[in-house]
Amino acid sequence: MITHPHAGEQARRLAEAGTVLRTQVGSGVHGTAVDGQDDRDELGVCLEPAEFVTGLARVRTPGGREIPFEQYELHTAWARPRGLAERSGPGDLDVVVYGARKWARLALAGNPTVLLPLWVPQAEVVVCTPAGEELRANASRFASRDAGRRFLGHLRSQREALLGVRGHRAAVRARRSAAGYDTKRAMHALRLGVQGLELLRTGRVTLPVPQPELDELRAVRQGHRPLAAVLERLDGLEADLVAQLRSSDLPPGGDRAWVDGWLERSYRRFWAAA
Repeated sequence: MITHPHAGEQARRLAEAGTVLRTQVGSGVHGTAVDGQDDRDELGVCLEPAEFVTGLARVRTPGGREIPFEQYELHTAWARPRGLAERSGPGDLDVVVYGARKWARLALAGNPTVLLPLWVPQAEVVVCTPAGEELRANASRFASRDAGRRFLGHLRSQREALLGVRGHRAAVRARRSAAGYDTKRAMHALRLGVQGLELLRTGRVTLPVPQPELDELRAVRQGHRPLAAVLERLDGLEADLVAQLRSSDLPPGGDRAWVDGWLERSYRRFWAAA
């Protein structure tokens, strides 16, 4: 039995009924997936019924506890014998649907993954209501130097894990890789640098990653670049991000006033329709 607190049936029904935007967000949308080696990641935004926002309603977890609703998660790997201990692999589906208020907090803070549904190509959109379309049409309101700093922070975290400073999976992948290092983590670190620079320079992120950067990311993912070359490129991207943060024309933070307005009118319309 799945006992993850965000995987309950009540949370699933709530998330599905109120979803306004859901898209692919993993390697497939970045263009860096390797055939037969990746799972599918999707991220969504949902509106909750009024009693969960203005009242004290809670959802019941698979373990029987009652908690405030913030998100729903589905990981098909959990259906295998090891349950929650099972890691996602090729062909698995991983879905996270955030309540709109939590998603907005993370998006305004510049979380790189949470921002992706605003920019994915239409072909990668799974669900999009008028409220979701309004979000995507106003993606520029979330572009900020705060977001650039978050991309930089994630790059640094991935680099530390790549070098074994933190994390267990990097060491496991390194032992399995003919290149002698975790090529998937290295690719993601480089991708974060490339996309963070584009965000700071243009106010958006192009998906999939444009050429010629995409071919270079794929080459790293496939182990065709030595670790020394990867680290040298990461150092350059990090320095460029730091310099771009000083010179970027983006505002310090996202447009909180617009986001507050979107939340209020979207919730009111959703409740009225319900």
